[in-house]
Amino acid sequence: MTIKSDLWIRRMAASHQMIEPFVPDQVRTQDGHRIVSYGTSSYGYDIRCANEFKIFTNINSTIVDPKNFDEKSFVDFTGDVCIIPPNSFALARTVEYFRIPRDVLTICLGKSTYARCGIIVNVTPFEPEWEGYVTLEFSNTTPLPAKIYAGEGCAQVIFFQADEVCATSYRDRGGKYQNQHGVTLPKT
Repeated sequence: MTIKSDLWIRRMAASHQMIEPFVPDQVRTQDGHRIVSYGTSSYGYDIRCANEFKIFTNINSTIVDPKNFDEKSFVDFTGDVCIIPPNSFALARTVEYFRIPRDVLTICLGKSTYARCGIIVNVTPFEPEWEGYVTLEFSNTTPLPAKIYAGEGCAQVIFFQADEVCATSYRDRGGKYQNQHGVTLPKT
């Protein structure tokens, strides 16, 4: 496997609609204000968080069970700034829609701006031929409320191209998160 550069990312975005909407350069300011950067970087792509959130709450005193997830554990919120309660988390989705080629695997890591504030961005790999909006998880590890900014960078996707094409892709096996839209809760 080889890690792919900004030139490869730009080519794949143009020829295969791998990322839509695609921002070919790094954006660091918006309307004259500094923001958490997004767009193409040297060896990756900094994704943005959309303004749709599901904020975890324990008002129902339920047990978190990935096989039987209670949707009432979340409060839906739409806005430019999401405030995550202390020691809690929120789900969101990316602004960008991804179409991963059959010979590509991605790793997604949180941006240092959020990490230095005690906010962990957790995203699983995008497997070969996975397609959809990415569901993001923001964990607030601090004892204070934390802000997440919609429309700004939140994590970096790094692309790895395999030396050979996989025998079975995510699409081939009918992956349960294929073509997801909106914030997607756990499925079994």
